Amino acid sequence: MFFKKSSTKTENNFLVKICALLIHAAKIDENYTENEEEIIKKTLLELGAKKDTVTQTIKDAISVEENSNQILDFTKEVKNLSETDKIKIIEAMWSIIYSNNEADIYETNLMRRLAGLLYVDSKTMGDIKNKIKNKSK
Repeated sequence: MFFKKSSTKTENNFLVKICALLIHAAKIDENYTENEEEIIKKTLLELGAKKDTVTQTIKDAISVEENSNQILDFTKEVKNLSETDKIKIIEAMWSIIYSNNEADIYETNLMRRLAGLLYVDSKTMGDIKNKIKNKSK
C-alpha cells in the first residue's frame, strides 16, 4: 500500500487521481467498456483501495476526469511514486488500451506523453507495452 500515516481523505484523493488517469486512458478512444472498468477496479484494489469504496472512487474519478483539461492534474503525485508502483499503473494503462486488442494513435500518443511526465524511460515503456500486448493476443 502507498500510504503510511496519511489520512483517509488524502488517500482517497490520491486514488481518485490515479483512477481519473486510468479512466482518461480508457476514454481516449471514445469507447469506455465494462472490461476497461474491471481493469480499473482491479488496479485500484491492488493499489490499496478498500473494496467497498471502489465504486465511489470510480464515480468521483469520472467527474474529475470530465472536468479536467489536462493530464498534469492526474500525474503530479504519480510521478513521485516508486518505480515499482509507477510500473503497476503503466501496466494497467496498457492493459486498458489493449483490452480491445489494438492501440490507436491517440492512445499511443497519450502513453508517450505519460512516459515523459512520469519520468519513465522509453525502453521501460516499450518493454511494458510489449509485455501487455503479447498477453492480450
